[in-house]
Amino acid sequence: MRKRDIWLIVAVLCVTLFLTIHAVSDSVLPTASWGLSFQTQGQAPNGPATPAQLAKYNAAYLGDTQEQVLYLTFDAGFENGCTGKILDVLKKHNVPAAFFLVGNYIEKNPDLVRRMVADGHIVGNHTMHHPDMSKISEKVAFQKELQDLEALYQSVTGQEMPKYYRPPQGTYSEENLRMAQELGYRTVFWSLAYVDWKQNEQPSAEYAFSKLLPRTHNGAVILLHSTSQTNAEILDQLLCRWEEEGYRFASLNELFGNK
Repeated sequence: MRKRDIWLIVAVLCVTLFLTIHAVSDSVLPTASWGLSFQTQGQAPNGPATPAQLAKYNAAYLGDTQEQVLYLTFDAGFENGCTGKILDVLKKHNVPAAFFLVGNYIEKNPDLVRRMVADGHIVGNHTMHHPDMSKISEKVAFQKELQDLEALYQSVTGQEMPKYYRPPQGTYSEENLRMAQELGYRTVFWSLAYVDWKQNEQPSAEYAFSKLLPRTHNGAVILLHSTSQTNAEILDQLLCRWEEEGYRFASLNELFGNK
């Protein structure tokens, strides 16, 4: 065999190996807890999975990075006296939001849940009991966590629950994403957040702004906790700052192309 032919075979094998590795990396998702890596100020971060990997399962953590649009979401495991003020500020700015709630929240705060709906916000599924869903491999058990919350929501509001799901603590597996998709859900991660959930260590307003504003980016899916006193205090000013910078706010319906 001539030397040129040997080099040609080696080149073909290298290209084949490269394409195979990338095909596998694009098709296999890790079991992970959602986290972010910010490389450049004002630019979208990297997550444990790419937008393309997530899209196969009707999941997303980021919107259109070519447009100055923000998607505001709140997680709530309990009520801490802050949600009413948050709803007031959202109404003042005409900003749509999504609230991801667990079972005990809906049970104990039906009036607030009904107000979220009446104000035009999405109430999403944060599971009935807030378990580590990545450890649930049986579809029946996975389905029960979501459908029990659906039933509770319907009993309180008289409406079917919107099919948006946020895994508790952001822990997920590829099988979780597949099961959520089979149940008609769109899984919502996030591309902007900060440590706001520690009740005995609430951040100062200055700290919150220093973490949120420099990292704000086009298409950001923002996660805040409605249990945070800091968030309730700064939300009006925070929305003003984002509006001054030219951002608009959109619903998750738009994020998933269902305007």
